[in-house]
Amino acid sequence: MTAIRAAQLGFKTAIVETKHLGGICLNWGCIPTKALLRSAEVYHYMEHAKDYGLSADKIGFDIFAIVKRSRGVSNQLTTGVGFLMKKNKIDVIWGRAELTALGKIKVKDAENPPKGALKGGDYSAKHVIVADGARPRVLPGIEPDNNLIWTYFEAMVPETMPKSLIVMGSGAIGIEFASFYRFMGAEVTVVEMMPQILPVEDAEIAAQARKRFEKQGIKILTDAKVSKVTKAADSVTATVETKDGKSQEITADRMISAVGVVGNIDGLGLEKLGVKTDRGCVVIDEFGRTNVPDLYAIGDVADPPMLAHKAEHEGVICVEKI
Repeated sequence: MTAIRAAQLGFKTAIVETKHLGGICLNWGCIPTKALLRSAEVYHYMEHAKDYGLSADKIGFDIFAIVKRSRGVSNQLTTGVGFLMKKNKIDVIWGRAELTALGKIKVKDAENPPKGALKGGDYSAKHVIVADGARPRVLPGIEPDNNLIWTYFEAMVPETMPKSLIVMGSGAIGIEFASFYRFMGAEVTVVEMMPQILPVEDAEIAAQARKRFEKQGIKILTDAKVSKVTKAADSVTATVETKDGKSQEITADRMISAVGVVGNIDGLGLEKLGVKTDRGCVVIDEFGRTNVPDLYAIGDVADPPMLAHKAEHEGVICVEKI
């Protein structure tokens, strides 16, 4: 949206992208998770067909087909973003960007760029907007391993359906996956450090949501933290400590680490330019301006809330101010 608005206002515009247009939301966030949840919802209704005066025999699911549908929904939208780039005459440079000086960018080639795409090299621009998104936060000692301990990347494309699951963190990401896997039949336990699930949401809404999730069979532990994880050949055991000092061990097939995200501000050359940061985010004003002239930041790298529509809004404000 930022690039499109810039092009509409007459700027010669380019985007540097490493893997996929559309960012995390379209590729590994809001859109594909909603597709998974829709499959789970339909499956749930089919299981309870009698409640609606209907009959459905031999109900089952194919996790490979569910994942394929989710990825297809995502790919359709990202293809549309590519079309919008061409329509608005926006160049897409495939690679990893690093600021080498004010207005100077070095781009390292992406691993698998689209055929005929612009590749790495040295580029320059009067105005540079950093919109590099975020990645899953990692807790020391509980690092995801792409096998037994998942981030949302692995949780979105499971090769097999786990029979039991531990979800560490009950924000939007954790709760979405807890809901999906519970609807698909897994035994799910959610562990949350704060007194309520969905910690940044309204307390009354969070309390009602908890009642609904527990009615669905999700086990929820609040005021609790995972202090240790032990891996076996095909399972994980989490040691969970509660606020009252008690401890228990929970064993499951897989664990999802959903303890938040952190902005991708590393490796961009921001330190060399003296860009101010605070708690892992670039410091900006109300127009996305950093302390460095003609350098801006929007979205997840700037400040919470880390939401796609917030980033889009910031981008439009930033470009129109420029």
